[in-house]
Amino acid sequence: MKNILVIEDEEVIRENILKLLKAEGFNVTGAENGMQGLSLAMANLPDVILCDVIMPELDGYGVLTALRSNPVTATLPFVFLTGKADRSEMRQGMELGADDYLTKPFTKTELVGAIASRLKKQEALAEQYNTLCSQSSDLIEDARYKLELIKKSLSGALEREEFQVYYQPQVNLQTGKIMSAEALVRWMHPERGLIAPAEFIPAAEETGFIVALGEWVLQTACRQIIGWQDAGFLDLRVAVNLSPRQFYQPDLSNRVAKILEASGLEPSCLELELTESLMVQDAESAIASLQKLKALGVSISIDDFGTGYSSLSYLTQYPFDVLKIDRCFISNIIDGCNKAAIVKAIIEMAHSLCLEVIAEGVETEAEKDFLWRYDCDAMQGYLFSPPVPAADFEQMLIEGK
Repeated sequence: MKNILVIEDEEVIRENILKLLKAEGFNVTGAENGMQGLSLAMANLPDVILCDVIMPELDGYGVLTALRSNPVTATLPFVFLTGKADRSEMRQGMELGADDYLTKPFTKTELVGAIASRLKKQEALAEQYNTLCSQSSDLIEDARYKLELIKKSLSGALEREEFQVYYQPQVNLQTGKIMSAEALVRWMHPERGLIAPAEFIPAAEETGFIVALGEWVLQTACRQIIGWQDAGFLDLRVAVNLSPRQFYQPDLSNRVAKILEASGLEPSCLELELTESLMVQDAESAIASLQKLKALGVSISIDDFGTGYSSLSYLTQYPFDVLKIDRCFISNIIDGCNKAAIVKAIIEMAHSLCLEVIAEGVETEAEKDFLWRYDCDAMQGYLFSPPVPAADFEQMLIEGK
C-alpha cells in the first residue's frame, strides 16, 4: 500500500482529499501546515507528497526547498496544490524541483491520475537503478578495492607527511578584508596525486584514523596561527573542524588544552567547528562537551546550519559563538525567492542571540551583495578564494586582501 502525505491548511479540502485517497486504497496522512508536513515527510518518507503552495508557518516552497536539500528526501515525488494557474508560480515551483501541479478545484480523476503518474515514474526510475546496479557490479568492486587501498594507505600517511592543511579565507562583508579562515585537510598521495576529502574522510572515519588526523590538523593550524601572529597578523582566528569521533572523545577538552599550551596560542584565536547533525545525535553529551571547550576560551561554531531541521529548538541550548549558513541556501539567492526569506530569518535570529553569522559557498557578486544588504557578518567561498596552502594565504594577508 502506497503512502501519501497531504499538506493542506484548509481543513475541508484536506479531509476531502484524505477521504478520497483512502477510498482508493492509499495509506494517507494529513498535515495542517508546512512545518508539520516537513516533519512528517522527514520521519515517514511517503511515496508521494501533495502540498498546498500558500500555508502558514512554512509555505509549500519552503517545504520543497528543505526536502530537496536533504539527500534522504531529495527525490520524493512532490505535487503542488494551488488555487491559481499562475505561470510564474508554476515556474518557480518547477525550478525548486516540483514534479507536478494540480490547480484547485480538481477532479478525482485528475488527483488519482497525478499520483499514479508520479508512482509510475518512481517505479521506472527504480527499475533503471536496479538495472544499472546489476550492470555495474565490476565498477562497485573496483570502488571497494580502491576504498581498501585508501584505508591501507591512510595508516602511514601522517608519518610520510602526505597531508597538508589548506586555509579558506572568511571575509568581513563590511570591510571586504580577511578576518578569519577555515582550516581544511588535503591529502597529496605519492602515486594518485591529490585525493579529494570526499574520498578519504569517510574511510578515515570508518577506521578511526580521523582522530589522529584531526588532532594533527588542530596542532598544525595552531602552530600556523602563531607563525602569522609573529609576522604581524595579530587578530586572525582560524576554525578547525571536529569530526564526530573526535567530538565524542571523553578527554577532548584536555587534548585541546594540551595543544593550545604546546603551541602557545591564545584560545580566543581558535574556533572549533561542528556540524548541526552532530549536535542533535546526543544533546546532553554534546552540551557537556561544549561547556568544557568553552571553559578553555575557544570559540564554537555550528556548521551547515539549516540542514538538520532541529535547529530552532536546539540553538539556544548550545554555547555557540558563530553560525554558518549552509551553501544550499546561498546558491543563486535573490530578493523575493524562498531561500531569501529563510536566510534573512536566520541572520536576524542569530544576531538576536548575539551570534556571528558566516555564509558558506558564496560564488557570485549577487550573492555577496544580498548578504551585505541583510547584515550578514562574513562570507566564505570561491568568489573570494578557494582553500589555498598556508603560504598563499599569508600572501593574501600581506597584500591586504
